[in-house]
Amino acid sequence: MNNEAIKHNLTTPDHWLRALFMVLFVILLEVAGVVMLATIVLQFLFAIISGSPNENLRQLGSQIASYIYQVLQFLIYNTEEKPFPFAEWPQD
Repeated sequence: MNNEAIKHNLTTPDHWLRALFMVLFVILLEVAGVVMLATIVLQFLFAIISGSPNENLRQLGSQIASYIYQVLQFLIYNTEEKPFPFAEWPQD
C-alpha cells in the first residue's frame, strides 16, 4: 500500500462515520451485556423459586443474544448492516 492510498483511506468520510457508529455500538454492547446479566440472574432466581424457567425471560435472553451477535458482526466488519436502533429488534 502506498502513501497515496493510505492518505485517501484516512480522508474518506465513510471510514470516520463507521468509526462513530462503532463507538456507539460498543456502548450499546456494554448495555446489552448488563441487561443480559440481569436476565440471567432473574431467570436463575425464577427457576429456583418456581421450579421452572420463565418463558418471557427465556425469549428476552434469546433476543438479547441475537442482538449481541448482530452488533459483533458489525464491529468486526462481517456486515455493513447496522443493528437496532437502525434496524428492527431481533425476534426469535
